[in-house]
Amino acid sequence: MQIEIILIAIIVFFVMSYNGQMSIKDFINDNFYLFRKLKEDDWDFYVRAKYGDNVNADTIFIKRIRNGLLVIIICLFFFIQSLDALKIVISFVIGYLVFKIDYSNIKSYYKKHIFYIDSMLPHYLKSIEILIQHYTVPVAIGKSISDAPDIFKDGLQEMINEINSGNDSIDPYMNFARKYPVRDSMRMMRLLYRLSLGSQDRKQEQMLMFSRTISNLQQKARETKYKNRLDKMESKTMSMLVSTGLGVMILLIFAVLQMMDL
Repeated sequence: MQIEIILIAIIVFFVMSYNGQMSIKDFINDNFYLFRKLKEDDWDFYVRAKYGDNVNADTIFIKRIRNGLLVIIICLFFFIQSLDALKIVISFVIGYLVFKIDYSNIKSYYKKHIFYIDSMLPHYLKSIEILIQHYTVPVAIGKSISDAPDIFKDGLQEMINEINSGNDSIDPYMNFARKYPVRDSMRMMRLLYRLSLGSQDRKQEQMLMFSRTISNLQQKARETKYKNRLDKMESKTMSMLVSTGLGVMILLIFAVLQMMDL
């Protein structure tokens, strides 16, 4: 009997949602300022790292909230005949875990591609060296945005807008580094800021220092990438050797058992 009640309750819920009498989407939109507190600090960065700037991080976040709420409602329907405080807590815990699944998946994607993503910023800064030799740093960055990696375009535009609005402190550069917490981003943005402060007399000297530092960071990224590949190959080789060894051992055991039967 309990299963029938749960099924009827779920059907009624979805019918009311379909007819607009009950809308989870409206509920989320009306209370989004509260749900936003559940959003992880690095969520937007991970979304940009995986999908680029063409995808709205808040839209995906709203889907996460909706999925979590649906699971909570379904669990409450399931416990409806014997509902108590413990089962309500269990329902919310399960819903929260479902809410967290997408974050875990997208964070896992970043970790799998971390070496590629982390290498984007040094390569981008290396690509604007020529522009910086002929223009000021803000102008060079502004001209390079169209050719920058998609993941950084939004942040670069925000940085330029801050600088153009009269903020000549290091804050726009640090805001960019915090928005894109890739390896050495803080260090690279400080380098860029110091270069923007340099006089024309020392610009060539500072450019050489900037170029040398970025080249070192690129080399470091390449070495890390190759080391990761080597570790992965060694791990696969070891797994293959262990599997082969186990296979040979099993065959030997079967051979011994057959000889004992004889």
